[in-house]
Amino acid sequence: MGPHPAVAAIRLAVRRVLHDVLTEFHRHGGPGGLDRPAHEAGRPTPAASRYAEAGPAGSTLLPDRPALPDRPAAPLVLVACSGGADSMALASALAFEARKLDVRAGGITVDHNLQPGSGLRAAEVVTRLAAMDLDPVEAVAVHVGREGGPEAAARDARYAALDAAAERHGAAAVLLGHTRDDQAETVLLGLARGSGIRSLSGMAAASGPAGRYRRPFLQLDRQTARKACLVQSIPVWDDPHNIDPAYTRSRLRHEGLPALEKALGKGVVEALARTAQLSRDDADALDTWAAEAELAVRDETGGLECAKLYVLPPAVRRRVLRRAVIEAGAPAGSLFARHLEEVDRLITGWRGQRAINLPGRVEARRQGGRLVIRQS
Repeated sequence: MGPHPAVAAIRLAVRRVLHDVLTEFHRHGGPGGLDRPAHEAGRPTPAASRYAEAGPAGSTLLPDRPALPDRPAAPLVLVACSGGADSMALASALAFEARKLDVRAGGITVDHNLQPGSGLRAAEVVTRLAAMDLDPVEAVAVHVGREGGPEAAARDARYAALDAAAERHGAAAVLLGHTRDDQAETVLLGLARGSGIRSLSGMAAASGPAGRYRRPFLQLDRQTARKACLVQSIPVWDDPHNIDPAYTRSRLRHEGLPALEKALGKGVVEALARTAQLSRDDADALDTWAAEAELAVRDETGGLECAKLYVLPPAVRRRVLRRAVIEAGAPAGSLFARHLEEVDRLITGWRGQRAINLPGRVEARRQGGRLVIRQS
């Protein structure tokens, strides 16, 4: 008798991603791909670690386990695990599939220090991951700032910690437990911000430096992951922040989406996920067009010529402007549609208006038929 359908579904999703990772790993020549020095290829990574306040990035590594001399070089894949149902299901599937493939599997949990007892919970997650024979396993404590609001600040701190852990361990990929439900929520949040088609495209199946972050569960619903944990008797932790109405995503999850399903019928989540994929395909095509157009609208000094920008389709022109503003130093996460609309008016609605102030102390002004974008 085979595994429960929920367990089979999560394992298949992870298996597909691991095959992709293996293919890319061997194409790029072994451990670390093109980013790791040749003399380090095949070097074993640190083994399981326990949670600690001290040490680099808030963690301390235990001594390495003895390396097996005849073990072939294999890519390391880490799972980012909060202890919730989605990430615990992902960890269990990774542990199972890695044993059947030429893949090393480890886990990272991030302690955001936002709740009492968070350090203890991080230690419990490390214990559970180690019990699945994941290695290395590590908990990393971070400090969450305030820039961009609590949710954005926590996300920024988490990804910074995961990036550092991936570099430290030489990981080929980091798996994230985002589900189809998370994708639907992300699309609705993008729609509410009015940030354009890129926001409607939601989360990519692969993102980050060299496609480091992989999301195997984007085609699976949240209930499938929870059911997989239940039938395997995997303990999970339900983060109280996920039901706290102080957080926008929590309100959307428990009030917004149920209201939409009540008004429109079942299938809203699936439709939003399809919208994300269609939007991503369109956005990717427009980004490619904009990258090519940018070369044609610059003069011999590299300046942006307003007349040439004016004749571009608006969707392409605004992408060119966004690329230029980010290149000048504006944080991508703080750059919204309203900012680009104001910059665009310097091209399409020029009336001698003043310079536009943008995030990151970037300034855009029209000067002598050219658009000048620089830090003030």
